Parts: sequence; C-alpha cells; structure tokens
Amino acid sequence: MINKSCSLFVSLFLLYSVAAQRPALPIGVFDSGTGGLTVLEAMLTLDAYNNKDGKPGADGIPDFSKERFQYLADQANMPYGNYAAAGKTNLLKEHVLKNMRFLLGKTASLRSGKSFVVQKKEAVKMLVIACNTATAYALPDIKQYTANLPGGAIPVVGVINAGSLAAIRHLQQNWGTVGVFATAGTVASNGYPLVLQAMADSLQLGPLSIASQGGFGLAESIDRDWSFIADQAQAPRSLYKGPSFRHPTYPIDTSLLGIYGFIKSGNSLLCEYDDAGRCVEMQLNDPVNYVRYHLVSLLEKMRAQQYRIPLNTLILGCTHYPYMRDTIAAVLQELYAYQDTNGYRYRGVLAPRVELIDPAVETAKEAYLTLHQYSLATVSASASTSSTSLKGDAFFISVPNTLLPEVQLQEDGWFTNTYKYGRNAGESKSFVQFVPFDTTNIAAATYDRFRLLLPACYQRIRKTL
Repeated sequence: MINKSCSLFVSLFLLYSVAAQRPALPIGVFDSGTGGLTVLEAMLTLDAYNNKDGKPGADGIPDFSKERFQYLADQANMPYGNYAAAGKTNLLKEHVLKNMRFLLGKTASLRSGKSFVVQKKEAVKMLVIACNTATAYALPDIKQYTANLPGGAIPVVGVINAGSLAAIRHLQQNWGTVGVFATAGTVASNGYPLVLQAMADSLQLGPLSIASQGGFGLAESIDRDWSFIADQAQAPRSLYKGPSFRHPTYPIDTSLLGIYGFIKSGNSLLCEYDDAGRCVEMQLNDPVNYVRYHLVSLLEKMRAQQYRIPLNTLILGCTHYPYMRDTIAAVLQELYAYQDTNGYRYRGVLAPRVELIDPAVETAKEAYLTLHQYSLATVSASASTSSTSLKGDAFFISVPNTLLPEVQLQEDGWFTNTYKYGRNAGESKSFVQFVPFDTTNIAAATYDRFRLLLPACYQRIRKTL
C-alpha cells in the first residue's frame, strides 16, 4: 500500500513539474513549407492586446514579445495539397502526426557529412497549425493526440476557423460571393465551405455563395519545388508537373492566352515550338504566372456556372499565398477591367474591389487568447528550461532521410514525385530527418523573400544561422 502511495505521489509530482515548466517553453508553429512563416510574422508583429492585463487594445508592445518559437517546415513531404488526389490522405495524416511528435519531443538532427547526428532541443508548449491542408485533414487527429500528454493537454490552434471568421465579418458588411483560393487538397477537403456556412448559420446569414479554386502548383512554385519551377530551365521539361497545354486536369486553355496575360520575361514561360514556329507546349515557370492561370480559371468557372453574386471576398487559404498578395490584387483589378468583343468579360462575377483575407492575423489573435486561456504565457523573456536545450528560437525543416536505402531523389536532392506519393501509411519508416534551417536546404532567393516580406521572422532566423 505504501509503495503504491509513493508511486502515485511521484507520478503526480512529475506531472506537476512538467506542467509548471511549460510556460517557459517555446510555441510550436508548423507548416508544410516556409509559407507558415507568414503566420509567425503575424504573431511576431501582433499588437492587439494590452500586455499588462491581456485585454483588447494596442499598447505599443508586440503581444508575443516575450515568447520564443520553434518553427517546422515539412519541406520534404510537401506539397500537402496533392495527397488527396493521390488517394493518400492517411499518409498525409501520418506525416502531420510525426511532425507533431517532433515538435513535442526533445531531439532533432544535424547533418554530419552523409549522415545525421542527434542534438537536443526543447519541447513546445502549444501548437499553431499554420497549414490549411493539415488543418483540414488532421486537426481532430492532432487534438486527440495532444489531449492526454504528461502534464495535461497541449492547446492547438488551426488556421481555417480564423480565416473563415475574418471572411464572415467582411461579408456581414459587404455581401458577396466568397472565394476560397487554396491548395487542391484544402479545396478537396471542403473544409472552408463547411466552416464558413456553419458560421453563417450561427449568425442567421442564410446560404452563402462560395467559389473555390485549387491553386495547383502555386505554393510549390513559391517554395521553388523542382517539379513545378526550375530556375535554370530554358525549355519545357518532361518531369514538370504544373499546368500545361497537355495537362489532363489543369490544362492551359489556348483560347484564353490573351486573358491569362502570362509574363514572358526571362524564362518565366517555357514554350516548345514546331517547325512552323507555333507553340505546341507551354509550361509555367514563375509564381506570377501560376497566379494568373488560377485567377482566370476561377472566374471562368464562375461564368460557366452562372454565379449571380460577384466575388468580393477572397480567402488566401494557403500560407504561401500572402507572399503573392500584391500580385493577386493587381491581377484581379486587371481582370475586372478586361474587355472583349462582348464588353467587360468578368464584371458579372467580379466586384470592383475584392477583400483579400489573410488568415494569419486572425490566427495570431486566436493563439494569443489560447495562450492566456491555458496560463502558458512566458513571464520572463529570457526563460529557458534546460542548460542543454537550444536557446532562443529554432527553425527546422524536414529533409529526405538518405539513410533509408529505398529513398528516390530528383536532381535537386528532394524526393521524386513518384516516390513522395507512392509511399503508404503504416510503413513505420523514418522518411525524413528534421534539421535546422541552413543555406543549403533553404535557397538564397527564399531568404531574400523573407528579408523583404517577413522582416520580423527574418531577424529571428538570422540569429540561428
């Protein structure tokens, strides 16, 4: 009896110790690539609450100024949006849960020649799922996994609810069709329409008019995925996976070439010509052209389906898309002004001004409220729980586990498309290693984008390199 009592006391003491240490731990932010840094940027720059009492209202001090962060980009397994089309949503969920275990764990890897060595890291106290596709398919699984951890449940915040709430608020003031511009996988999940309509029903707004467009290849091109963009390419490539004249699902419509308005500078647009000089194959090789292709496709779909309420709200339902915010806004304005022989082609389905909804800010607000609801806010900005743990922020990326003999890599060192989507759930293999950001696994052009568009993130990343 005494032994059982002692055992129970020790268990309770350990649980209390874990719980007591949690506020000093970093916040975990996760995405399938570097796009989730837009959410982290929103968190780092948020000033919506008073830091003394937690009440709404800016006080000139960033709301997360005392917090440290761990960011994880599952670059090796992205794009997540294509797993649904490949019939591999269970594999996608498995990837996501492995990523959660990593963030909640205390070890990472470090490259050492052709091998990897283990290094210590801190566990995280809270999870922000900055990936729309992961939220759409795996949020219930994540919450179930984190509900019974030692020391109590770990709070989890996802982006879809936050983005939907911002869209509904705009629709309450300016009724119109809401567009969901997201990865193909997020669109296939129907996550946004379900949440949007549920919110509308709770406010008695009635049925919503919703139009969705899967931005196949856009996030991949932003992250320089070799299957969708190749910086050195001068002609169409056989291993290219994006929209083209010959693509069975995402064809470039030759009758719309004048409307797409593809940029042709440098190697932004790749063409194959026949003997008569006619372009017989076309491939996109610039994120701007992916934006143009998908926005025209969205409006053409709305015309074909005879939408009666113009699009006036567009949710940027992938964390990569805010990088292209200015381009998206400019192309929508261009299309609103486009005329053909029948007049203004898109004014029946497109409002003169479209509100672009970036879920990042709303997610940052929800994360702040959740942090305080669970009493997890850091008291001291210099807090750290272990002298052997990584200090400050940490930024990790998944890379192919080259110690696995079967791994198949393409020319840029990442998984081939066939291998990536040919794997199966339940194989109990470590397909990837989680290593810190460096100048090899993140391209110089990508760091330049961080510096220009995400200055707060960039300053924190620089300190870790």
